[in-house]
Amino acid sequence: MADQTGVSQLAVQRYPTVPELTSSAQQLVAHRPDLGTLRQIGASRAGRPLHLLSVGRSARAVLVVAGAHANEPTGGSTLLHLAEWTLRDRRLRADTSWHFLLCADPDGAHLHRTPAPRTLLDYHRNFFRPAGPEQPEWSPSVLPPDLLPPETRALTSVIDELRPYLQVSLHGTDLGGSWVQLTKDIPGLAEPFAKSAAELHIPVEAGASDAAGWPASGPGVHILPGPGVDAAYPSLPEDARLTTWHHAHRYGGRTAIVEVPMWASDLVDDAATHPSPVRAMRILARRLRRDAGLVEEILVEALPRLPEGAEGPLLRAARWALALVPGLADDWGRLPPAGTSRAYIGSVDAFGRRLPLRAAAMLLRVLEDAGDRAAPRLEQLVTLWSNAFAERFRARWVPMEDQVEHQSRTTLAAARHARVPGD
Repeated sequence: MADQTGVSQLAVQRYPTVPELTSSAQQLVAHRPDLGTLRQIGASRAGRPLHLLSVGRSARAVLVVAGAHANEPTGGSTLLHLAEWTLRDRRLRADTSWHFLLCADPDGAHLHRTPAPRTLLDYHRNFFRPAGPEQPEWSPSVLPPDLLPPETRALTSVIDELRPYLQVSLHGTDLGGSWVQLTKDIPGLAEPFAKSAAELHIPVEAGASDAAGWPASGPGVHILPGPGVDAAYPSLPEDARLTTWHHAHRYGGRTAIVEVPMWASDLVDDAATHPSPVRAMRILARRLRRDAGLVEEILVEALPRLPEGAEGPLLRAARWALALVPGLADDWGRLPPAGTSRAYIGSVDAFGRRLPLRAAAMLLRVLEDAGDRAAPRLEQLVTLWSNAFAERFRARWVPMEDQVEHQSRTTLAAARHARVPGD
């Protein structure tokens, strides 16, 4: 995998930090200055630079985005591997230029400090995922245009400049399987995606709750519904149809969101019909309310004791996650669609475990920094829930090199199949 720069060797040992991503990109450009360029295309709210690595000169462009969600670190390693691949293989850049946004949210990446997690508890002990309005791709779905963060404006400006026929956003999940979300179908993608997952022993998530109700062009390949189609979870404020994923459509392009797990669960690909989905969904809704309530109680108790200035991104994100719970639990209490699969119920189960756990993990960091006496109780919840999550889904670590290889293969397949015949 590695060339003379040694970048991929670093990537498969642990997830690189943003400064390491930038340093590796600089090495790549220094190694092949005739083919690669690295430039700053904006800055974050905290002033951290946003860098774009470009390979090739063609006007026909593919844009690859990493780090849109701080807690999904695989994309940075994948991006470096893809950059090396395009530099090595002249066929990939013969009539296509490749552009790599190293990290869409460097501020978030700075706060999510899990470079080499070995358990789900390791992963959550330094967890961070911003509140919806602070997420670069999702902010247009919850904020008016004049309030968009600078990271979002930088991303859309790059899309306006490049007019890519394909944008690939590299995402991931802590535990589960792999799946792809498309803003428009890419015929032919499902087969190489499934083949890659099978070869690398990564399960395909057959009923991802993120894509509930979406049409599918193959197992694990979901197409975002157009306007006029009701959302599966009406209470959630974000709408995937209003994200930066659709910005490429104005230039005839499309976006593929490639999800890969850090830990795999072989329980997520069971397409068999669940025997009692109504009962299962109501049980999961009750558990979601209960777990979130435990975190909320600690928050309410500790809040008056927190020092001035504690209202930072961690606390905002914890509150955002907790605020989603009442409406989401109501959504789950409604009748699920006919023919609901075991995989879909499993995906909802995982989502219901994640939301309170993430809120607890971020609030724990706030309380520990403040030396608050409620921190040990919250630490017990984070430990209990992390271990229960792993046990329930029989979590098995996916080697980093396999995470990277699967995302890379899927990205290249999407780029190949998204080309219009004769283009």
